[in-house]
Amino acid sequence: MRRSSNQDSGYASSRLLAIADGMGGAAAGDLASSEAMNIIRELDRDLDVDALDALAQAVKLANARLGELIRRDPAVEGMGTTLEVMLWDGEKFAVAHLGDSRAYRLREGVLTQISDDHTFVQSLVDEGRISRDEARVHPHRSLLLRALLGRDDNEADLSWLQPHLGDRYLLCSDGLTDMVTDDVIARAMASETIDMAATELVRLALEAGGVDNVTVVIAEFVEAGTDPDEHLSCADGQPQLVGAASQQARPRTGNAASGHDEPVNFDPEELRYAPREPSRRRWLRWTAALVVVAAILAAAGTYAYKWTQDQYFVAAQDGKVAIFRGVQVDIPGLTLQHVEELTDISLTSLSDFQRRQIESGVEASSRADAYKTVAELDITPPAPTATPTPTKTTPSTKASRTPTAANVVWRP
Repeated sequence: MRRSSNQDSGYASSRLLAIADGMGGAAAGDLASSEAMNIIRELDRDLDVDALDALAQAVKLANARLGELIRRDPAVEGMGTTLEVMLWDGEKFAVAHLGDSRAYRLREGVLTQISDDHTFVQSLVDEGRISRDEARVHPHRSLLLRALLGRDDNEADLSWLQPHLGDRYLLCSDGLTDMVTDDVIARAMASETIDMAATELVRLALEAGGVDNVTVVIAEFVEAGTDPDEHLSCADGQPQLVGAASQQARPRTGNAASGHDEPVNFDPEELRYAPREPSRRRWLRWTAALVVVAAILAAAGTYAYKWTQDQYFVAAQDGKVAIFRGVQVDIPGLTLQHVEELTDISLTSLSDFQRRQIESGVEASSRADAYKTVAELDITPPAPTATPTPTKTTPSTKASRTPTAANVVWRP
C-alpha cells in the first residue's frame, strides 16, 4: 500500500517452496531478492546429492552472486535479502532460514512458527528481556542481525523437517507478520483451500496498513498421486514465480539509479541493517581507524603511567619499613613501583597491629605524607639483655649422700 516497487520474491512448486524479502531500498533490495531466488529455484529438479547439502550449496552460490554484483557496482553495496526455503527430497523437507521471513506449520488446527527470527528484538525475547507482544511494537523490530548480504559472516540455519499428512505450510515475508497476529494467521490458514488462505492473508495484511510488500507461499501436504482441485492455482502443475524475480531486474548505473525519472524517496528498508562503505576504500578506512585507536591507547597509557609515578605508599622491604613510589599493583612484565627510601626501622620493633598494616601497605597522598606515616610509627626499642656475673665455686670433696629418685631401690 505504501511502496512503489516490490522487493519480495516468491516461488512454489511440488518440491520447492521459497521466499526472499529484499532489503536496502534504493540500494537494490529487489535486485538482491530476485538474483537469490533465480539461483535457489535451480534446485527444483531431480537431485543426485543430499537435499540439505544441495540447499546449503545453493545458498552459498546466491550469497556469492550478491557479492559479485556489489563488486561490479559498489553503489548497490548494502543490498541484501532474507531467505526461507523448503526443499522436498521424497521423504522430508530440507530447510534453510536466514533473516526475518518466517515459516509456519498448521497441524490439526494448531499453528506453529518453525523458524526463529534473526532480529534484534528476537534476541531480547530469547533473553527474557521483553515479551513477544512487546516485540511486535518495538521500535527496532525490523533490525536484522543476519541476512544474505554477499559476505561470508552470515550463514543460514539448515535443518530437516518431517511433515505429516494434512499439514499446511506457510512461508511469508514480514509484510504479513508485522501486520497480522499469529492467531489471525491460524484462522486464515484453516480456510477451505490454500488459495483461499493465501488470498485472505494478503487481504488482512493490506487492510491492516500494508506498510511493506506482502508475499505468502502456502503448500498442503497430501498423498502422492492426489489430483489437485481444478480451481486451485497449482492445478496445471506448473511452478509459480512471483514478485521481483518474475520481472525484469531494474537497470543499474554507477549511482544505483532506480529506473524512474522522479527522485527516490527515503525507504525505511534502508535501516534494516547497517550498510557498509564501498569495498575499494574500506581497507584505508580500517587502517586509519586502527591508527587513531592505537594513538589514543598510547596517550592514555602514557598518562596512566605518569600518574602512578606520582603516588606513594609505605610497605615492608627486606624486613624493614620502606617508602615506595608508585602503586601497589602487580602486572606481569610491567613495574609500577620502586623503593624511594629504605628506613632503619625493623618490622620486629613494631606492634603486631602496625606490622600487619605495613606488610599490607599504607597508601599516602604524597611523598611528605609517606614520611609522616613513618614518623608516627610506635617503635618499641629492644629490651636490654642481662649479662650474668660469674661466681667462684668450691668443688665438693665429698659427694652428697642424700638419696635421690635415681639411686633409690626399694626391696621387699
